[in-house]
Amino acid sequence: MILILLLISLLSPALGAAAITVPPLTFPGCQEKCGNVSVPYPFGIGEGCFMGGSNDSFYRITCEARNGSSSLRAYIGGDTEVLQISLEVPEISVSSYYAFQCYNSTGKAIGQTYWMTLRGTPFTFSATRNKFISIGCDTLANIADYVDNYFTLGCMSVCRDMKSVKNGSCTGIGCCQTSIPLNLKRFSVILGSLYNHTRIWRSNPCSYAFLADQDWFDFKFSDLSADNFANSTIPVVLDWAIGNQTCEVAVRDSHSYACGQNSYCSNATNGPGYQCFCKNGFKGNPYLPRGCQGTGLGTIFLLVCIFFSYWTFKRRRLIKLRQKFFQQNGGLLLQQQIALHKGVEEIAKIFTIEELEKATNNFHEIQILGQGGQGTVFRGNLFGGKVVAVKKSKKMDKGQIIEFINEVNILSQIYHRNVVKLLGCCLETEVPLLVYEFISNGTLFQHIHNRNHAAFISWGNRLRIAAETAGALAYLHSAHSVPILHRDVKSSNILLDDNHTAKVSDFGASRFVPLDQTQMTTLIQGTLGYLDPECFHKGQLTDKSDVYSFGVVLAELLTGQKPLSPEGFGEHKSLAMHFVSSMEKKKFLHIVDARVLNERNREQILVVAELARKCLNVKGEDRPTMKEVAIELESLKMFYEHTWSQHEYEETEHLLDEPLISSTSIATAQETPGDSSTIYASCQGRLEDSVMLSLQNGR
Repeated sequence: MILILLLISLLSPALGAAAITVPPLTFPGCQEKCGNVSVPYPFGIGEGCFMGGSNDSFYRITCEARNGSSSLRAYIGGDTEVLQISLEVPEISVSSYYAFQCYNSTGKAIGQTYWMTLRGTPFTFSATRNKFISIGCDTLANIADYVDNYFTLGCMSVCRDMKSVKNGSCTGIGCCQTSIPLNLKRFSVILGSLYNHTRIWRSNPCSYAFLADQDWFDFKFSDLSADNFANSTIPVVLDWAIGNQTCEVAVRDSHSYACGQNSYCSNATNGPGYQCFCKNGFKGNPYLPRGCQGTGLGTIFLLVCIFFSYWTFKRRRLIKLRQKFFQQNGGLLLQQQIALHKGVEEIAKIFTIEELEKATNNFHEIQILGQGGQGTVFRGNLFGGKVVAVKKSKKMDKGQIIEFINEVNILSQIYHRNVVKLLGCCLETEVPLLVYEFISNGTLFQHIHNRNHAAFISWGNRLRIAAETAGALAYLHSAHSVPILHRDVKSSNILLDDNHTAKVSDFGASRFVPLDQTQMTTLIQGTLGYLDPECFHKGQLTDKSDVYSFGVVLAELLTGQKPLSPEGFGEHKSLAMHFVSSMEKKKFLHIVDARVLNERNREQILVVAELARKCLNVKGEDRPTMKEVAIELESLKMFYEHTWSQHEYEETEHLLDEPLISSTSIATAQETPGDSSTIYASCQGRLEDSVMLSLQNGR
């Protein structure tokens, strides 16, 4: 910093000689500000000052005092207040509202939903600046769009009492938040509650939910009061662009092209249209004909000197910061663990951040494979051509570091063909990065539900995938040296390779369970539609919670339906409830995926359905163990493969002129009594020994 200040003082005469005039933001004669809000072109106040040239322009700003106030305020689209407009990052911040639901002591509710639309405008809700936020101690909040993006997501916040609420913490206790998807033009907010706030009514009678600028919101204990949001101005950030054409198309149409001299065009990253920016060495408004102006040789020289000085300073600081993160994230402990396993080739490797930045093209969004509650996964190409998946997790508590290192150490030594292999990690960043083997064929969720984008999975493959997944979970629960609970079993966490072999992934929420401990108290975590209902009441995690979630996956494989139905009501909204109800009413065959049901596998499908129903028991003690589920499915799979190969053999024999087996063999086969279920029952006992051996060895 001292060097930078010295350079500035030495170059001050040069700056005086190359004095710079402030580039204009608007056309001559146009108003540049409304109150304390700058209004740069293409936005404008008054005729001829905004892009479009008519009162119906999307960029027209109205500047006036309203509601008896003497202060001038900027409005767009009639009555939406503008809080800030940015040119360098094409964003506009506007005032938004919230949904609320308040209850009386008897649990009766009043409130209102909230929706907002940008359809037909050049604006899109910013996916990088905004968060969907819910506040309340008994609150279920959803944000959804069933018209354009057709999505729904949400979060849940609970409190046992006010003592558990912490200022600045929005992680599920009194407050929760989640990201929104790209290209979002409209949304609606809906609130719900588990117990209608009756358990905490005196301290927190109301729930709130809204979309807001994440830099604005900082959760406070007082946000739980009934009237704290009554007069709040909630800012939401919109990305804006010009038109709906790409740069390549817009440049060819010189009459409508919006970028001025000394500027360049860039396609918008969140929605259609393009944006303009001044070229290097120029500054100003790129949307005005001569809005980008050169900055003078003295300034350029000064900036170059400052840049190199700052770069050197920042480089040294970055090296120290990486060393600090490496030690803080348990790097020394992991190095000791690795030293204990010398000669073991598959032990976890410690990657440098440079290796992973190069492999993922600096974690470019085009490399993103998927995003979830635990973080973002990027495709990476290591030196030598090995393809990997790099997981960038969300922020981790310091108290979890030793547990994290133990997890890396243990998972890197799991040799189970149906668990995604952990190759290593990087500890030089604030949040450790995990490196996994790359699985090429997407998720089970995509193959079941995205019928236009994934290959159809036959019943045989579905049964095999279920057996492989159950075997992997059973291995983690009971065959591994330290039992592991996955805690987020769902079809989107089951990856498939090119042969449709299942690979259980995403252990970001997983926990170790000591051998002398059957259950543990924990913060409710998982995915709506898969969560064990018993956790809501007891707040305790057991291996039966994974069994319940796996039961939902079985229901998906059997029915082809999603865990939560946006259009459903009552029991039809939850696949688990609808599935169990259909079984009890003996109407299960009405909801089976018609693509896999036929006379040959009908009875076997019913056996799997009964197994799924047992997994979905409300009481955990009534559910089977994962080992029992795995044995049942493996036996079914082996029986199916046997009968299928027998069926193909008989068809081949029928087509030949001469039989392939002797009359003695035929007579023996004809004397065997019983149907397929009898044969399966007689085979099951002989299969269990081989299944148990495969589970213990991790296959």
